Amino acid sequence: MNENPSIAIVGGSGLYHMPGLEDTTEKHVNTPFGEPSAPIIVGTLEGARVAFLARHGIGHHITPTEVPYRANIYALKSLGVERVVSVSACGSLREDYAPGHIVIPRNIFDYTKDRIRTFFGGGCVAHVNVADPFCDDLSNQVETAVRATDATVHRGGSLITIEGPRFSTKAESNTYRAWGMDIIGMTASPEAFLAREAELCYATMAHVTDYDVWHESESPVTVDMVIQTLNKNTRIAQEAIRVLLRGLKPERACSCGQALSTALITDSKVIPTGTRKNLDLLAGKYLK
Repeated sequence: MNENPSIAIVGGSGLYHMPGLEDTTEKHVNTPFGEPSAPIIVGTLEGARVAFLARHGIGHHITPTEVPYRANIYALKSLGVERVVSVSACGSLREDYAPGHIVIPRNIFDYTKDRIRTFFGGGCVAHVNVADPFCDDLSNQVETAVRATDATVHRGGSLITIEGPRFSTKAESNTYRAWGMDIIGMTASPEAFLAREAELCYATMAHVTDYDVWHESESPVTVDMVIQTLNKNTRIAQEAIRVLLRGLKPERACSCGQALSTALITDSKVIPTGTRKNLDLLAGKYLK
């Protein structure tokens, strides 16, 4: 068996406390973009090597804005990961996406303000295509896996990412609904965009925990509400991960692995040595 994990699960630290996960090791990875949120747990599950990363750190001490997104994605790439599944909480902006349901979204609206959104800069420019930010092939496989559980699943819709860490005002929530957004979260951006720059497949398993604050007959979202629903859905997420790993197709049937092939615009001869070194893992094959 290849000891390098080809798939990573990014979410809460409780996800990898599951029966059947064996041969675990703790990876401490240093990157040119700092340290990841937490040590990466690599283990064997359903015969596959898989990496788990606690996005907000062990004990959930990192705010959505402070998550070291670049370090997280870079570290996973350095371990050999090709696919990333995000397991996250979200609020619903529509009646039929009820708390307890799971959404596999198709698109993102980035409404964050204070985050570094790219690996590039410092003398190297890339314009990556993120018209469809989620990998359709991986999302299909995640949808199939979640449907094998007893969860109610929705495929589609747009996820708006807000800065946080506060929840929305009613005026904001109703505006997002008027814009046609379907679910709301705090971590998909820039994580999905960095995954595309790293030529990784990326999909989200979004667990609806609340109706945000727009719903007149439901209580406004609270931390307790989010935690209670996530705890209930942990079993579903773990079961879906097992199903996904059992049926995961070894070859990627998508173009995510060539995302940078048409994105780089800088003449390689003018890229500073330090920048070239930092980007070698991500774009080295294009900077010869």
